[in-house]
Amino acid sequence: MLTSIRPDRDAVALAVSGLLGGLLLWLLGLHTQGGHPFSAPWVTLVPLTAMAAAELLRRNAPRTALTVGALALVADQFTRGSLATILMFTDVMYAAVLYGTPAAARRLPVATLLVTVASTIGFLAWFRKPEALLIGLVIGLVSFIPALTGVSVRSHRTAAEAARLAAAQTARLAEMDRTQAVIAERARMARELHDMVAGHLSAVAIHSTAALSIDEPETSRNALKVIRENSVEGLAEMRRLIGLLREGGQDDAPAPAPTLAALDTLVEQTNANGASGGLVCTLEDTRDRGAEALPTPVELAAYRIVQESLTNALKHAAPGPVVVRLGRTGELLTVEVTSVFGSRTGPTAPGSGAGLVGMRERVALLGGTFGAGAEPGGDGAKIWRVRAELPVRKREMRE
Repeated sequence: MLTSIRPDRDAVALAVSGLLGGLLLWLLGLHTQGGHPFSAPWVTLVPLTAMAAAELLRRNAPRTALTVGALALVADQFTRGSLATILMFTDVMYAAVLYGTPAAARRLPVATLLVTVASTIGFLAWFRKPEALLIGLVIGLVSFIPALTGVSVRSHRTAAEAARLAAAQTARLAEMDRTQAVIAERARMARELHDMVAGHLSAVAIHSTAALSIDEPETSRNALKVIRENSVEGLAEMRRLIGLLREGGQDDAPAPAPTLAALDTLVEQTNANGASGGLVCTLEDTRDRGAEALPTPVELAAYRIVQESLTNALKHAAPGPVVVRLGRTGELLTVEVTSVFGSRTGPTAPGSGAGLVGMRERVALLGGTFGAGAEPGGDGAKIWRVRAELPVRKREMRE
C-alpha cells in the first residue's frame, strides 16, 4: 500500500521545480496582485507550499490533489499571489482529468466550462466594464483549458491502448490460425503417408512372413517378387510425397495425384498381393462414361478410400471376394468396398485403426457421409462394408 501512494519521479520534479520557482519569485518580490487582506509577503508561501504538496499527489491521488490545489488557489487570491501557484494548479487540473476516473474525466471539463462562463458573466455584471472579460479569460486558461487538454491526451492514450490491444489480439489470432494450419497440414500429410505406404508395407509384411514360414523355393520366390514390387511402388509413392512437400526445388515437377482411372491397376495389385490369402478383388463401375470429370479433391479422396479399404482387406479379410463398387447418383459419388468378415489362416499384418480415421476425415473435409462396419451378408456370412458418399460439385465441398 505504501508503494501505491508514493509519488512518482515526475510528480516530485514538478513539485520541487514549482516550489523553487515560487520561492525565487517571492525573493524577487514579483507577485500577481496587491492590496489584499493578507498582504504580508510570507503569507504567499502558504498556498504555494500547499500547491506543491498537491503536485506530489497528482498521479496517485488526483481527486485529493485537485481538492487541495483548488483550496490553495482560492487562498492564494487573498494574498499577494504567486504565478508559480497558478501554474502548478493548471498541471493539477490537467492531471486530475488524465489520471482520474472516467467519470471525473467527463465531468471536470464541463464543470470548469460552467465555472468559466458563470464567473465571466458575474464579474461583467459586477464591474460593468469590458475589462471584466479578462478575468473570465484567465479563469478559463487556468481551469478549462488544462481540463480540455487532459481530455485530449486521455482520448489519444485510450485510442493507442485500444490499438495496441487490437494488434495483440490480431497477433494472437494469426498465431492461432498458423497453429491450426500447421496441425491441419500435419494431419493431411499423415493421411497421405499412411494411405500411400501402408498397403505396400502390409503386403511386404505378409509375404515376408509367408516366405519365412513356408520352406518352399517357389513360394519364397513368388513372395520375394511381391515384396520387391511393393517396395518399388512404396518408394515411388514416397518420392512423390517428398516432391509435393518441396517448395522451389530444382527437381522435376512431382507426379499428379492418383485418380479413379488408376483403380484397375490397384485392383490387379491387390489380387497379386492377396492371392496367397484367398482374396479375389473385382471392380464394378456403374458410372456413366460420358459424365463430366470429377473435381481433383473428390478423385483423390475416392482413390484413397478404395486404396485403404483394399489394404484393410489384405490385412484382415477372410478368404473370398473383395468387391469395389463405384456409382453416381445425381451430385453424389458413391464408393463402396465389401469383403468377407472373419479370420483367416496364414500370415497377417497388424492394424492401427488410423486407416478408418483417415477415411472419415477425408469424407468430412468434402462434406460427405462415411460408414464402415460388419453386417450380415447374402449367404448368412458376415461382410465388412465401407461406404462413402462424396458430393461432386465444388461449391458443396468444405474448405
